[in-house]
Amino acid sequence: MKGDEDLGPDRGMDFETDDEENQAERVCEDDGDYESESDVTAPSRSASMHQNIDNPTWPQSYRLSMDMYTSATPPNISFLTGSFLISARKRSQAGAHSSLPADHFQSSTEPLIYPATSLDKDEVPTSYLPGEKLSATSSQLSRFSNCQSVPTMQQCSYAQSLLNAINVLCGIGLLSTPYALKQGGWWSLAILFIFGIITCFTGILLKRCLETSPRLQTYPDIGQAAFGTPGRIFLSIFLYIELYSSCVEYLIMMSDNLSALFPNANMNFSGIHLDSYQLCMITSTLIILPTVWLRNLSLLSVISVGGVFTAGAVSLCLLWVGVVDQVGFHPSGPALDLAKLPVTLGLFGFCYGSHSVFPNIYSSMKEPSKFPSVLIISFSASCLLYAAVAVCGFLMFGHSTKSQFTLNMPSGFMASKVAAWTTVVAPVTKYALTITPVAFSLEELLPSALDRSYSISILIRTILVFSTLVVALTVPYFGSVMAFIGSSLVMLIALIFPCACYLSICRDRLTKLQIWVCILIMNVGLICAIVGTYSAITTIGDEKV
Repeated sequence: MKGDEDLGPDRGMDFETDDEENQAERVCEDDGDYESESDVTAPSRSASMHQNIDNPTWPQSYRLSMDMYTSATPPNISFLTGSFLISARKRSQAGAHSSLPADHFQSSTEPLIYPATSLDKDEVPTSYLPGEKLSATSSQLSRFSNCQSVPTMQQCSYAQSLLNAINVLCGIGLLSTPYALKQGGWWSLAILFIFGIITCFTGILLKRCLETSPRLQTYPDIGQAAFGTPGRIFLSIFLYIELYSSCVEYLIMMSDNLSALFPNANMNFSGIHLDSYQLCMITSTLIILPTVWLRNLSLLSVISVGGVFTAGAVSLCLLWVGVVDQVGFHPSGPALDLAKLPVTLGLFGFCYGSHSVFPNIYSSMKEPSKFPSVLIISFSASCLLYAAVAVCGFLMFGHSTKSQFTLNMPSGFMASKVAAWTTVVAPVTKYALTITPVAFSLEELLPSALDRSYSISILIRTILVFSTLVVALTVPYFGSVMAFIGSSLVMLIALIFPCACYLSICRDRLTKLQIWVCILIMNVGLICAIVGTYSAITTIGDEKV
């Protein structure tokens, strides 16, 4: 019988022969320097805890929807008129080595983490075999019959995983880094680097949690392993709220830049007057709406990977305007502004809110042991890009810096137009990928008589899109909304939850130093969440007056 190679690299359990007199035990791998060397064989959790962890029915679709961010499937366009059940069966018959995990639709009576037990030479749990075909029953698969066909998970190379990680990190937060620096002052730039270090570390903590069992593959799985079904549901709700809020930001970003390109656009209809901003927001919504009806989002998934190049292009346009178009750099601004520092906390925190995707990136890797280096490189590259854009933009525009630096760039320059149109087009490719997990989760809650209706599926997505329009029109403040998301949601998802889950899952073998480091990070996240959220809400209230 083969060893770890049959179980996938770095994910399988260590099954030894009887002659070697070893037992197969799941332990939390420690990549840090501060773990005690004596903790080698201690079990990660007690047997009673393992036996009480069941696989609930919600949200089962999280893995399917988030794998779109790590897919390399060739693009294929079709609208939401086919059955996901049929496509799932076809994928399950494509080969013995299906990329969809066999335990994705497992029974609700099986634990996510098994206690360490002694195994004979040939006693290997079949649920751990990677070649096992999709074993879901028709009733289980029918829960997703009306969902878009999402690409199956691929075994990503190191380079692909690194590109995926950088892509999810280099998001729309880049546009607000000069504004964040303006709010907090020059010394607040240290917060950007500190958050980068902390969130990279908490990303590694998620990896250690995943290593405790091959059945843990998503962030909600980790929440359930740590705190049971309430933990899974509670964490999932926050993850979906973060995704929904990001869609609101996409609409605001598109509308801000479109209205800057067409400042004189307006419309009068039946006594209702729409100014340039309102008209551009409604237009942006109508442009985006058909993308959420797509049954196969693989095309958008492939295009959205261009987010890395989009971030680079917008940054180069900013530098071009400053150097070639001779806008120039004018050092100014306070060293530190404590009164506005909480806004900076939220804005810089938003830049690192990608932990919902990290477990999927880890699970999709051919060599998961290299995941820490993927995180370190991607966080370093993203942090340096954020810092460079923040410094460059603030030096160019000073106290007049707006929440998106593209709004400060003189409209007469070609580089300014390229940057503006890039920020308009980018959300069109990302909106559907971001709102689809939310739609999937809502469809899971429907009665079985409705969850197979394509019209109901389209209706849910349409309602979600127009609800984000209403929110964006109600709170059309890009910087303040971003600060609110970064403070209230990202602090929980990227700082507090990873440490809390790690302490719960691996508590039996952690040193005092590890425990105190996690507690310190949780306290930092909690303080930043309270202060930043209050400041963001106050700022939104002041802007509405």
